[in-house]
Amino acid sequence: MIKEITSKQEWRAVLQQVDSFDFYHTFDYHNISHNPDIEQPILLTYTSNDVIIALPLLLRVIPNTKYFDFTSIYGYAGPLSKNVTSSFDNDNYISALQSYFYMKNVVSVFSRLHPYFNLQNNILSHFGEIVPLGKVVNIDITLTLDESRSLYQKSLKNQVNKLRKSCKVRKAKNEEDISEFVEIYNENMKRLNAEENYFFKTEYFTNFTKQSDFKTDILLVEELESGKIIAGSMFVKTNGFVQFHLSGTRTDYLRLGPSKLFLDEMRNEATTEKFKYFNLGGGKGSSNDTLFEFKASFSKDFRVFNIWKYIVNKNIYNELVSKAKSENKDFFPSYRAN
Repeated sequence: MIKEITSKQEWRAVLQQVDSFDFYHTFDYHNISHNPDIEQPILLTYTSNDVIIALPLLLRVIPNTKYFDFTSIYGYAGPLSKNVTSSFDNDNYISALQSYFYMKNVVSVFSRLHPYFNLQNNILSHFGEIVPLGKVVNIDITLTLDESRSLYQKSLKNQVNKLRKSCKVRKAKNEEDISEFVEIYNENMKRLNAEENYFFKTEYFTNFTKQSDFKTDILLVEELESGKIIAGSMFVKTNGFVQFHLSGTRTDYLRLGPSKLFLDEMRNEATTEKFKYFNLGGGKGSSNDTLFEFKASFSKDFRVFNIWKYIVNKNIYNELVSKAKSENKDFFPSYRAN
């Protein structure tokens, strides 16, 4: 009932069949973002009559055991579907997944869900726990440029106007531009005392721009007077979605707020190119903090961000937790918290 898909050709064929997908669901994103030493990308595909459900996950061995668990790639993933409605009866799907998980010696499953795919909750209902973590901000780029800009906070409009007089936005066009963006991004992460997994080598960013499953634009903000690049961001475009992915601002130019400019520029471009959603994401750790407030100054179109947690084998799960060096009940699975 559940088919494991690991090849690019088959993975892409399934994505072409489902109703919609984002770059987080693609083979290419999984291929360049997973840790090959400990993670294996798998697209778990369920087919029944005319219904298709495809769930991308990363399979991991649990160290020093014969067991495994699943997690999702960084970003917004979760199940994709075809011919699933809000009245979908998921009993057969749950049964098929449970059988598969037991067969694979899987102890637990975790996935971040996609805030724009509402049917994910129906697909996973009464199967583990769906937990809302916070809100994300969408700029409605189906509106005209004037209409979406009219929803900006007044102070934001003034700041963008001022920035356009002192700075310009351009796309990264070579490896030198990408290297400068990486330098800015890493400076930003160091300033925020980010965890190690938020730092990437230049190769990772270069790889992003070379993938065929999605298109990546790196927008750079250049100060006109000095010609210095002071901020930049990656935007990933797929299938009607524009995702605000990774960004940074040079510490010396934080007071200017140049990130407002590259977001406004991408709003213009995405509207012109007739994309449907421009997701800015949420706050740090999905909380309604100053980062969320900044994003909310562009739009009040909020979507709920959920995560899905499922314990397949409670006895083994509890046994693993009891052997863990430390337990963090807010972390899932808690046996991996140390």
